[in-house]
Amino acid sequence: MNNADNNSLLWQVSGNGLKSPSYLYGTFHLMCSEDIHLSTQLTEAMQRSKALYFELDMDDPATMLGGMFIMNMKNGQTLKGLYNEEEYKKIERFITDSLGLPMMLMQRMKPALLEALLYPKLLKCKKTSGVEEAIMEVAKTQKKEIKGLETVQEQGAVFDSIPYNVQAKGLYNAIDSFATYGGYFDKMLQVYKRQQLDSLEKDMATDETLKAYNYLLLDKRNINWVKKLKSIMPEQATFVAVGAGHLIGDKGLIKLLRKEGFILTPLKNN
Repeated sequence: MNNADNNSLLWQVSGNGLKSPSYLYGTFHLMCSEDIHLSTQLTEAMQRSKALYFELDMDDPATMLGGMFIMNMKNGQTLKGLYNEEEYKKIERFITDSLGLPMMLMQRMKPALLEALLYPKLLKCKKTSGVEEAIMEVAKTQKKEIKGLETVQEQGAVFDSIPYNVQAKGLYNAIDSFATYGGYFDKMLQVYKRQQLDSLEKDMATDETLKAYNYLLLDKRNINWVKKLKSIMPEQATFVAVGAGHLIGDKGLIKLLRKEGFILTPLKNN
C-alpha cells in the first residue's frame, strides 16, 4: 500500500526491467531497544525478497574482526598529538569519567569512531541496539543470508580520508557542548521515528562535518552502491537496509536510483 507522501522509511523499487520489486529501507544505527519496531509491511517486504543487503555483511565474523583493525589512526598518530594540553585533559576526563574507558586503549582510535561511543550516553535507556540488529533477527527466522554493499576496509578508508584534525575537532565540540549535542541527537532520533525524511534532510544539512565531507561520508558511497544494485536487483528481489541519511538528498539513493530509470514508491510502514 502506497504512502500518502514521501515521508516513509520503506520504499519499493520497481520498473527498469525488474522482474519483481526490490525494497529500500532507512535504518538508525543506535537507539533504545524498546523504541525499535519493525512493521508488518517491512517484514513482509523482507519475506518477498531473496537477498538482504546491509552497508556491511554484519553476520560475517570476518567483518567484526576486520573492524578491529580499521579503528586506529595511521602513521602512529595519537589523540594526544591532535589537541593542546587543555583540550586533551578535557577529552581524557570525559572518556575516563563519563564513558568509563581507559584512555590508554583509546589513544590511537580515530576520533570520528570514538565520537560514536558517546551516543549510548545520549540515550535515556538501559538497553540500546541498532535497527540492523532487529532486522538480522527477522532474517534468521526467514533463513535469509545477509550480504554487504561494501567491505569493512572500504568503510574504514572513508574515515582515513577525512583529516584526523577535523575529526578531532568534531569529537572535542561534541564533548565540550554535550548537552547541546544531546539535544541535536534527540531531535534527529525523533524525526527518524516519525519517518520524516524531509525534516531529516534539513537537519543533516546543518551538521558542519557532514556538509564539509558529505561527498566522502554519503555521496561517493551512494554512487558506488547504486552501481552494484543495478546488477544485483535484476537478478533477484533484494531488500536493502542502510542508514536513513543515505536515502535523502540529490545524491541520496532514492534520487540516484530514479535517475537510473527505477520507480521508487514510498510504502506504508506503520
